[in-house]
Amino acid sequence: MRNLFAFIYRFRAFLVFVLLEILCVYMVVRYNTYQGAAFFNSASTYVGRVLEVQSSVTDYFRLASVNSMLASENANLREELMRQRMAEQGDSTAELSGMLYTASDTTMSNPFVLHASRVINNSIRRTNNYLTLSVGSADGIKPGMGVIASNGAVGRIKTVSEHFATVTSLLHSQMLISAKIKKDNTMGTIKWTGGDYRTAILDYIPLHIKPAIGDTIVTSGFATVFPEGIMIGTISNVEQEPDRSFYTIKVQLSVDFAQLSYVYVVESPQREERETLENNAGIPPHDE
Repeated sequence: MRNLFAFIYRFRAFLVFVLLEILCVYMVVRYNTYQGAAFFNSASTYVGRVLEVQSSVTDYFRLASVNSMLASENANLREELMRQRMAEQGDSTAELSGMLYTASDTTMSNPFVLHASRVINNSIRRTNNYLTLSVGSADGIKPGMGVIASNGAVGRIKTVSEHFATVTSLLHSQMLISAKIKKDNTMGTIKWTGGDYRTAILDYIPLHIKPAIGDTIVTSGFATVFPEGIMIGTISNVEQEPDRSFYTIKVQLSVDFAQLSYVYVVESPQREERETLENNAGIPPHDE
């Protein structure tokens, strides 16, 4: 307190000058219309700029929550899109067979469910690559569920804890995805053989088929991991080797694994029932 009084006494002349200046400015602004209007216009401009900066800072720190909300909304929209796609497939089947798609068809009444998640760890340069997601068993995630991004297939859930999950990436030497050429429904298998993280191999396309560069490759839907028609990529190269009965086809992947931020975990409500039935019948599983 003594130091404060000493400071005030030492700079008393300057402080009195400042107080008088403030009083003068107040009186000029208060009792002169033109000066008052100019002052308040200038003050509004500077206050607006300060509030704009404050809003920008606040919005920046809210980006995580906003992105999570948008990802959840996108998941709901994608579920609706899949329902419509399945309904259209049902209509086309009914037209071909002359029958109606009945409500007892469990594929129609129990569509896939999508869980939005943030990618918190990701590798792309190893032989066997994995992702880590910010969802776990508390969110209904189980091993074996498929994982997709906004533009294509990503991988399959490997392990799950209460709040996190690891994913076997499509960029994994043991990861196989049942796929098909969209234009003619020719079945094949997608696998990654290492090297370029943007390119995979489509195997088991017989030589009597005529694949072309630019053809779209999608998931077949035969396995229980991915819905039918999820984008995988487009054909970038086709080779016919003399000692093979299948083409060697390179596929440009639609997902850029180096830029994954948000993904969707695919839950199939009837997956366990179908897999149990097929296992009991001795039917080998399709490539995932």
